[in-house]
Amino acid sequence: MTGYVLTAEAVGVRFGGVRALDGVSLGLRAGEVCGLIGPNGAGKTTLFDVLSGIRRPDAGSVRLAGADITRRSPVWRARHGMRRTFQRQQLFGQLSVTDNLMVAQEWRGGRGRALARERRERAAAVLDGCGIGALGDTYAGALPVGRARMAELARAVADPPRVLLLDEPASGMSAPERAQLASVVRDLAAREGCAVLLVEHNVAFVMELCARVVVLDLGTVLAEGTPAQVRDDAAVREAYLGR
Repeated sequence: MTGYVLTAEAVGVRFGGVRALDGVSLGLRAGEVCGLIGPNGAGKTTLFDVLSGIRRPDAGSVRLAGADITRRSPVWRARHGMRRTFQRQQLFGQLSVTDNLMVAQEWRGGRGRALARERRERAAAVLDGCGIGALGDTYAGALPVGRARMAELARAVADPPRVLLLDEPASGMSAPERAQLASVVRDLAAREGCAVLLVEHNVAFVMELCARVVVLDLGTVLAEGTPAQVRDDAAVREAYLGR
C-alpha cells in the first residue's frame, strides 16, 4: 500500500484453532477519519491491539510511514506518534483532568518552571478545544461517562499524534456530546493532519463522521468504501446492518 501513514498488510491472528483475523489489510491516510465496524466477534478490537502493538500478529505486518513496526512495542509506537483510547476508560482517577494531560506530555523529559508552564498551557488549550476547559481542576475519577470519554480523547492528543485509534469513543455519550466529539475529531484530522481510525457500534455516528468505512466480519474485510457504498452493500446488510 502506498500513500498511507499507517498500514496493516495481510494480518493474521489465531487464538488456538480460531482465526480472529485472516489476511486483513487496511491503510490510513493523513487527515482521514476512517470507521471500522462489524458484528461482535468480527475482530475489530484484535486489529486495534495489533495496530497499537499490544498483540503481535501471527502473520502479516504493520507499517508506520513505510517503516515496518510489527515487532515494535506499544511504548515505541506511542512515542512515534500513535495514540489509542480503550473501551474501558483508562484515566488516572485520582489526578485532575489537567494533570492527566500533563502526564501525557512528560515522556519528552525536561524540567523547569518554563517547561511546566508550557505544558499546562498546552493542556488548557486542548481541553478548551475539546469543550471541557472548565473541568481542568476536576478529579478525573469524578467525571460522568461522557465527559470522561472526552477527557481521555484530550489526553490522547495532548501531545499531537500522527495516528489516533479510538475504541468506542462515543459509548455512554449523550447526543450533544457525540456531536461535540465528532466536531473535535474532524477538526483534529483537518488541522493537525492526523489519521483517525475509530471502532464504534453506533453505526449512524460512524456513517455521519467518517469519509471511509471498513467492515470486518469473521476476521476478514467484508467491505470497504464510502458510507453510502457500505450502506448499500448487500453482503454488509446481510451480515451486520440488517435488511
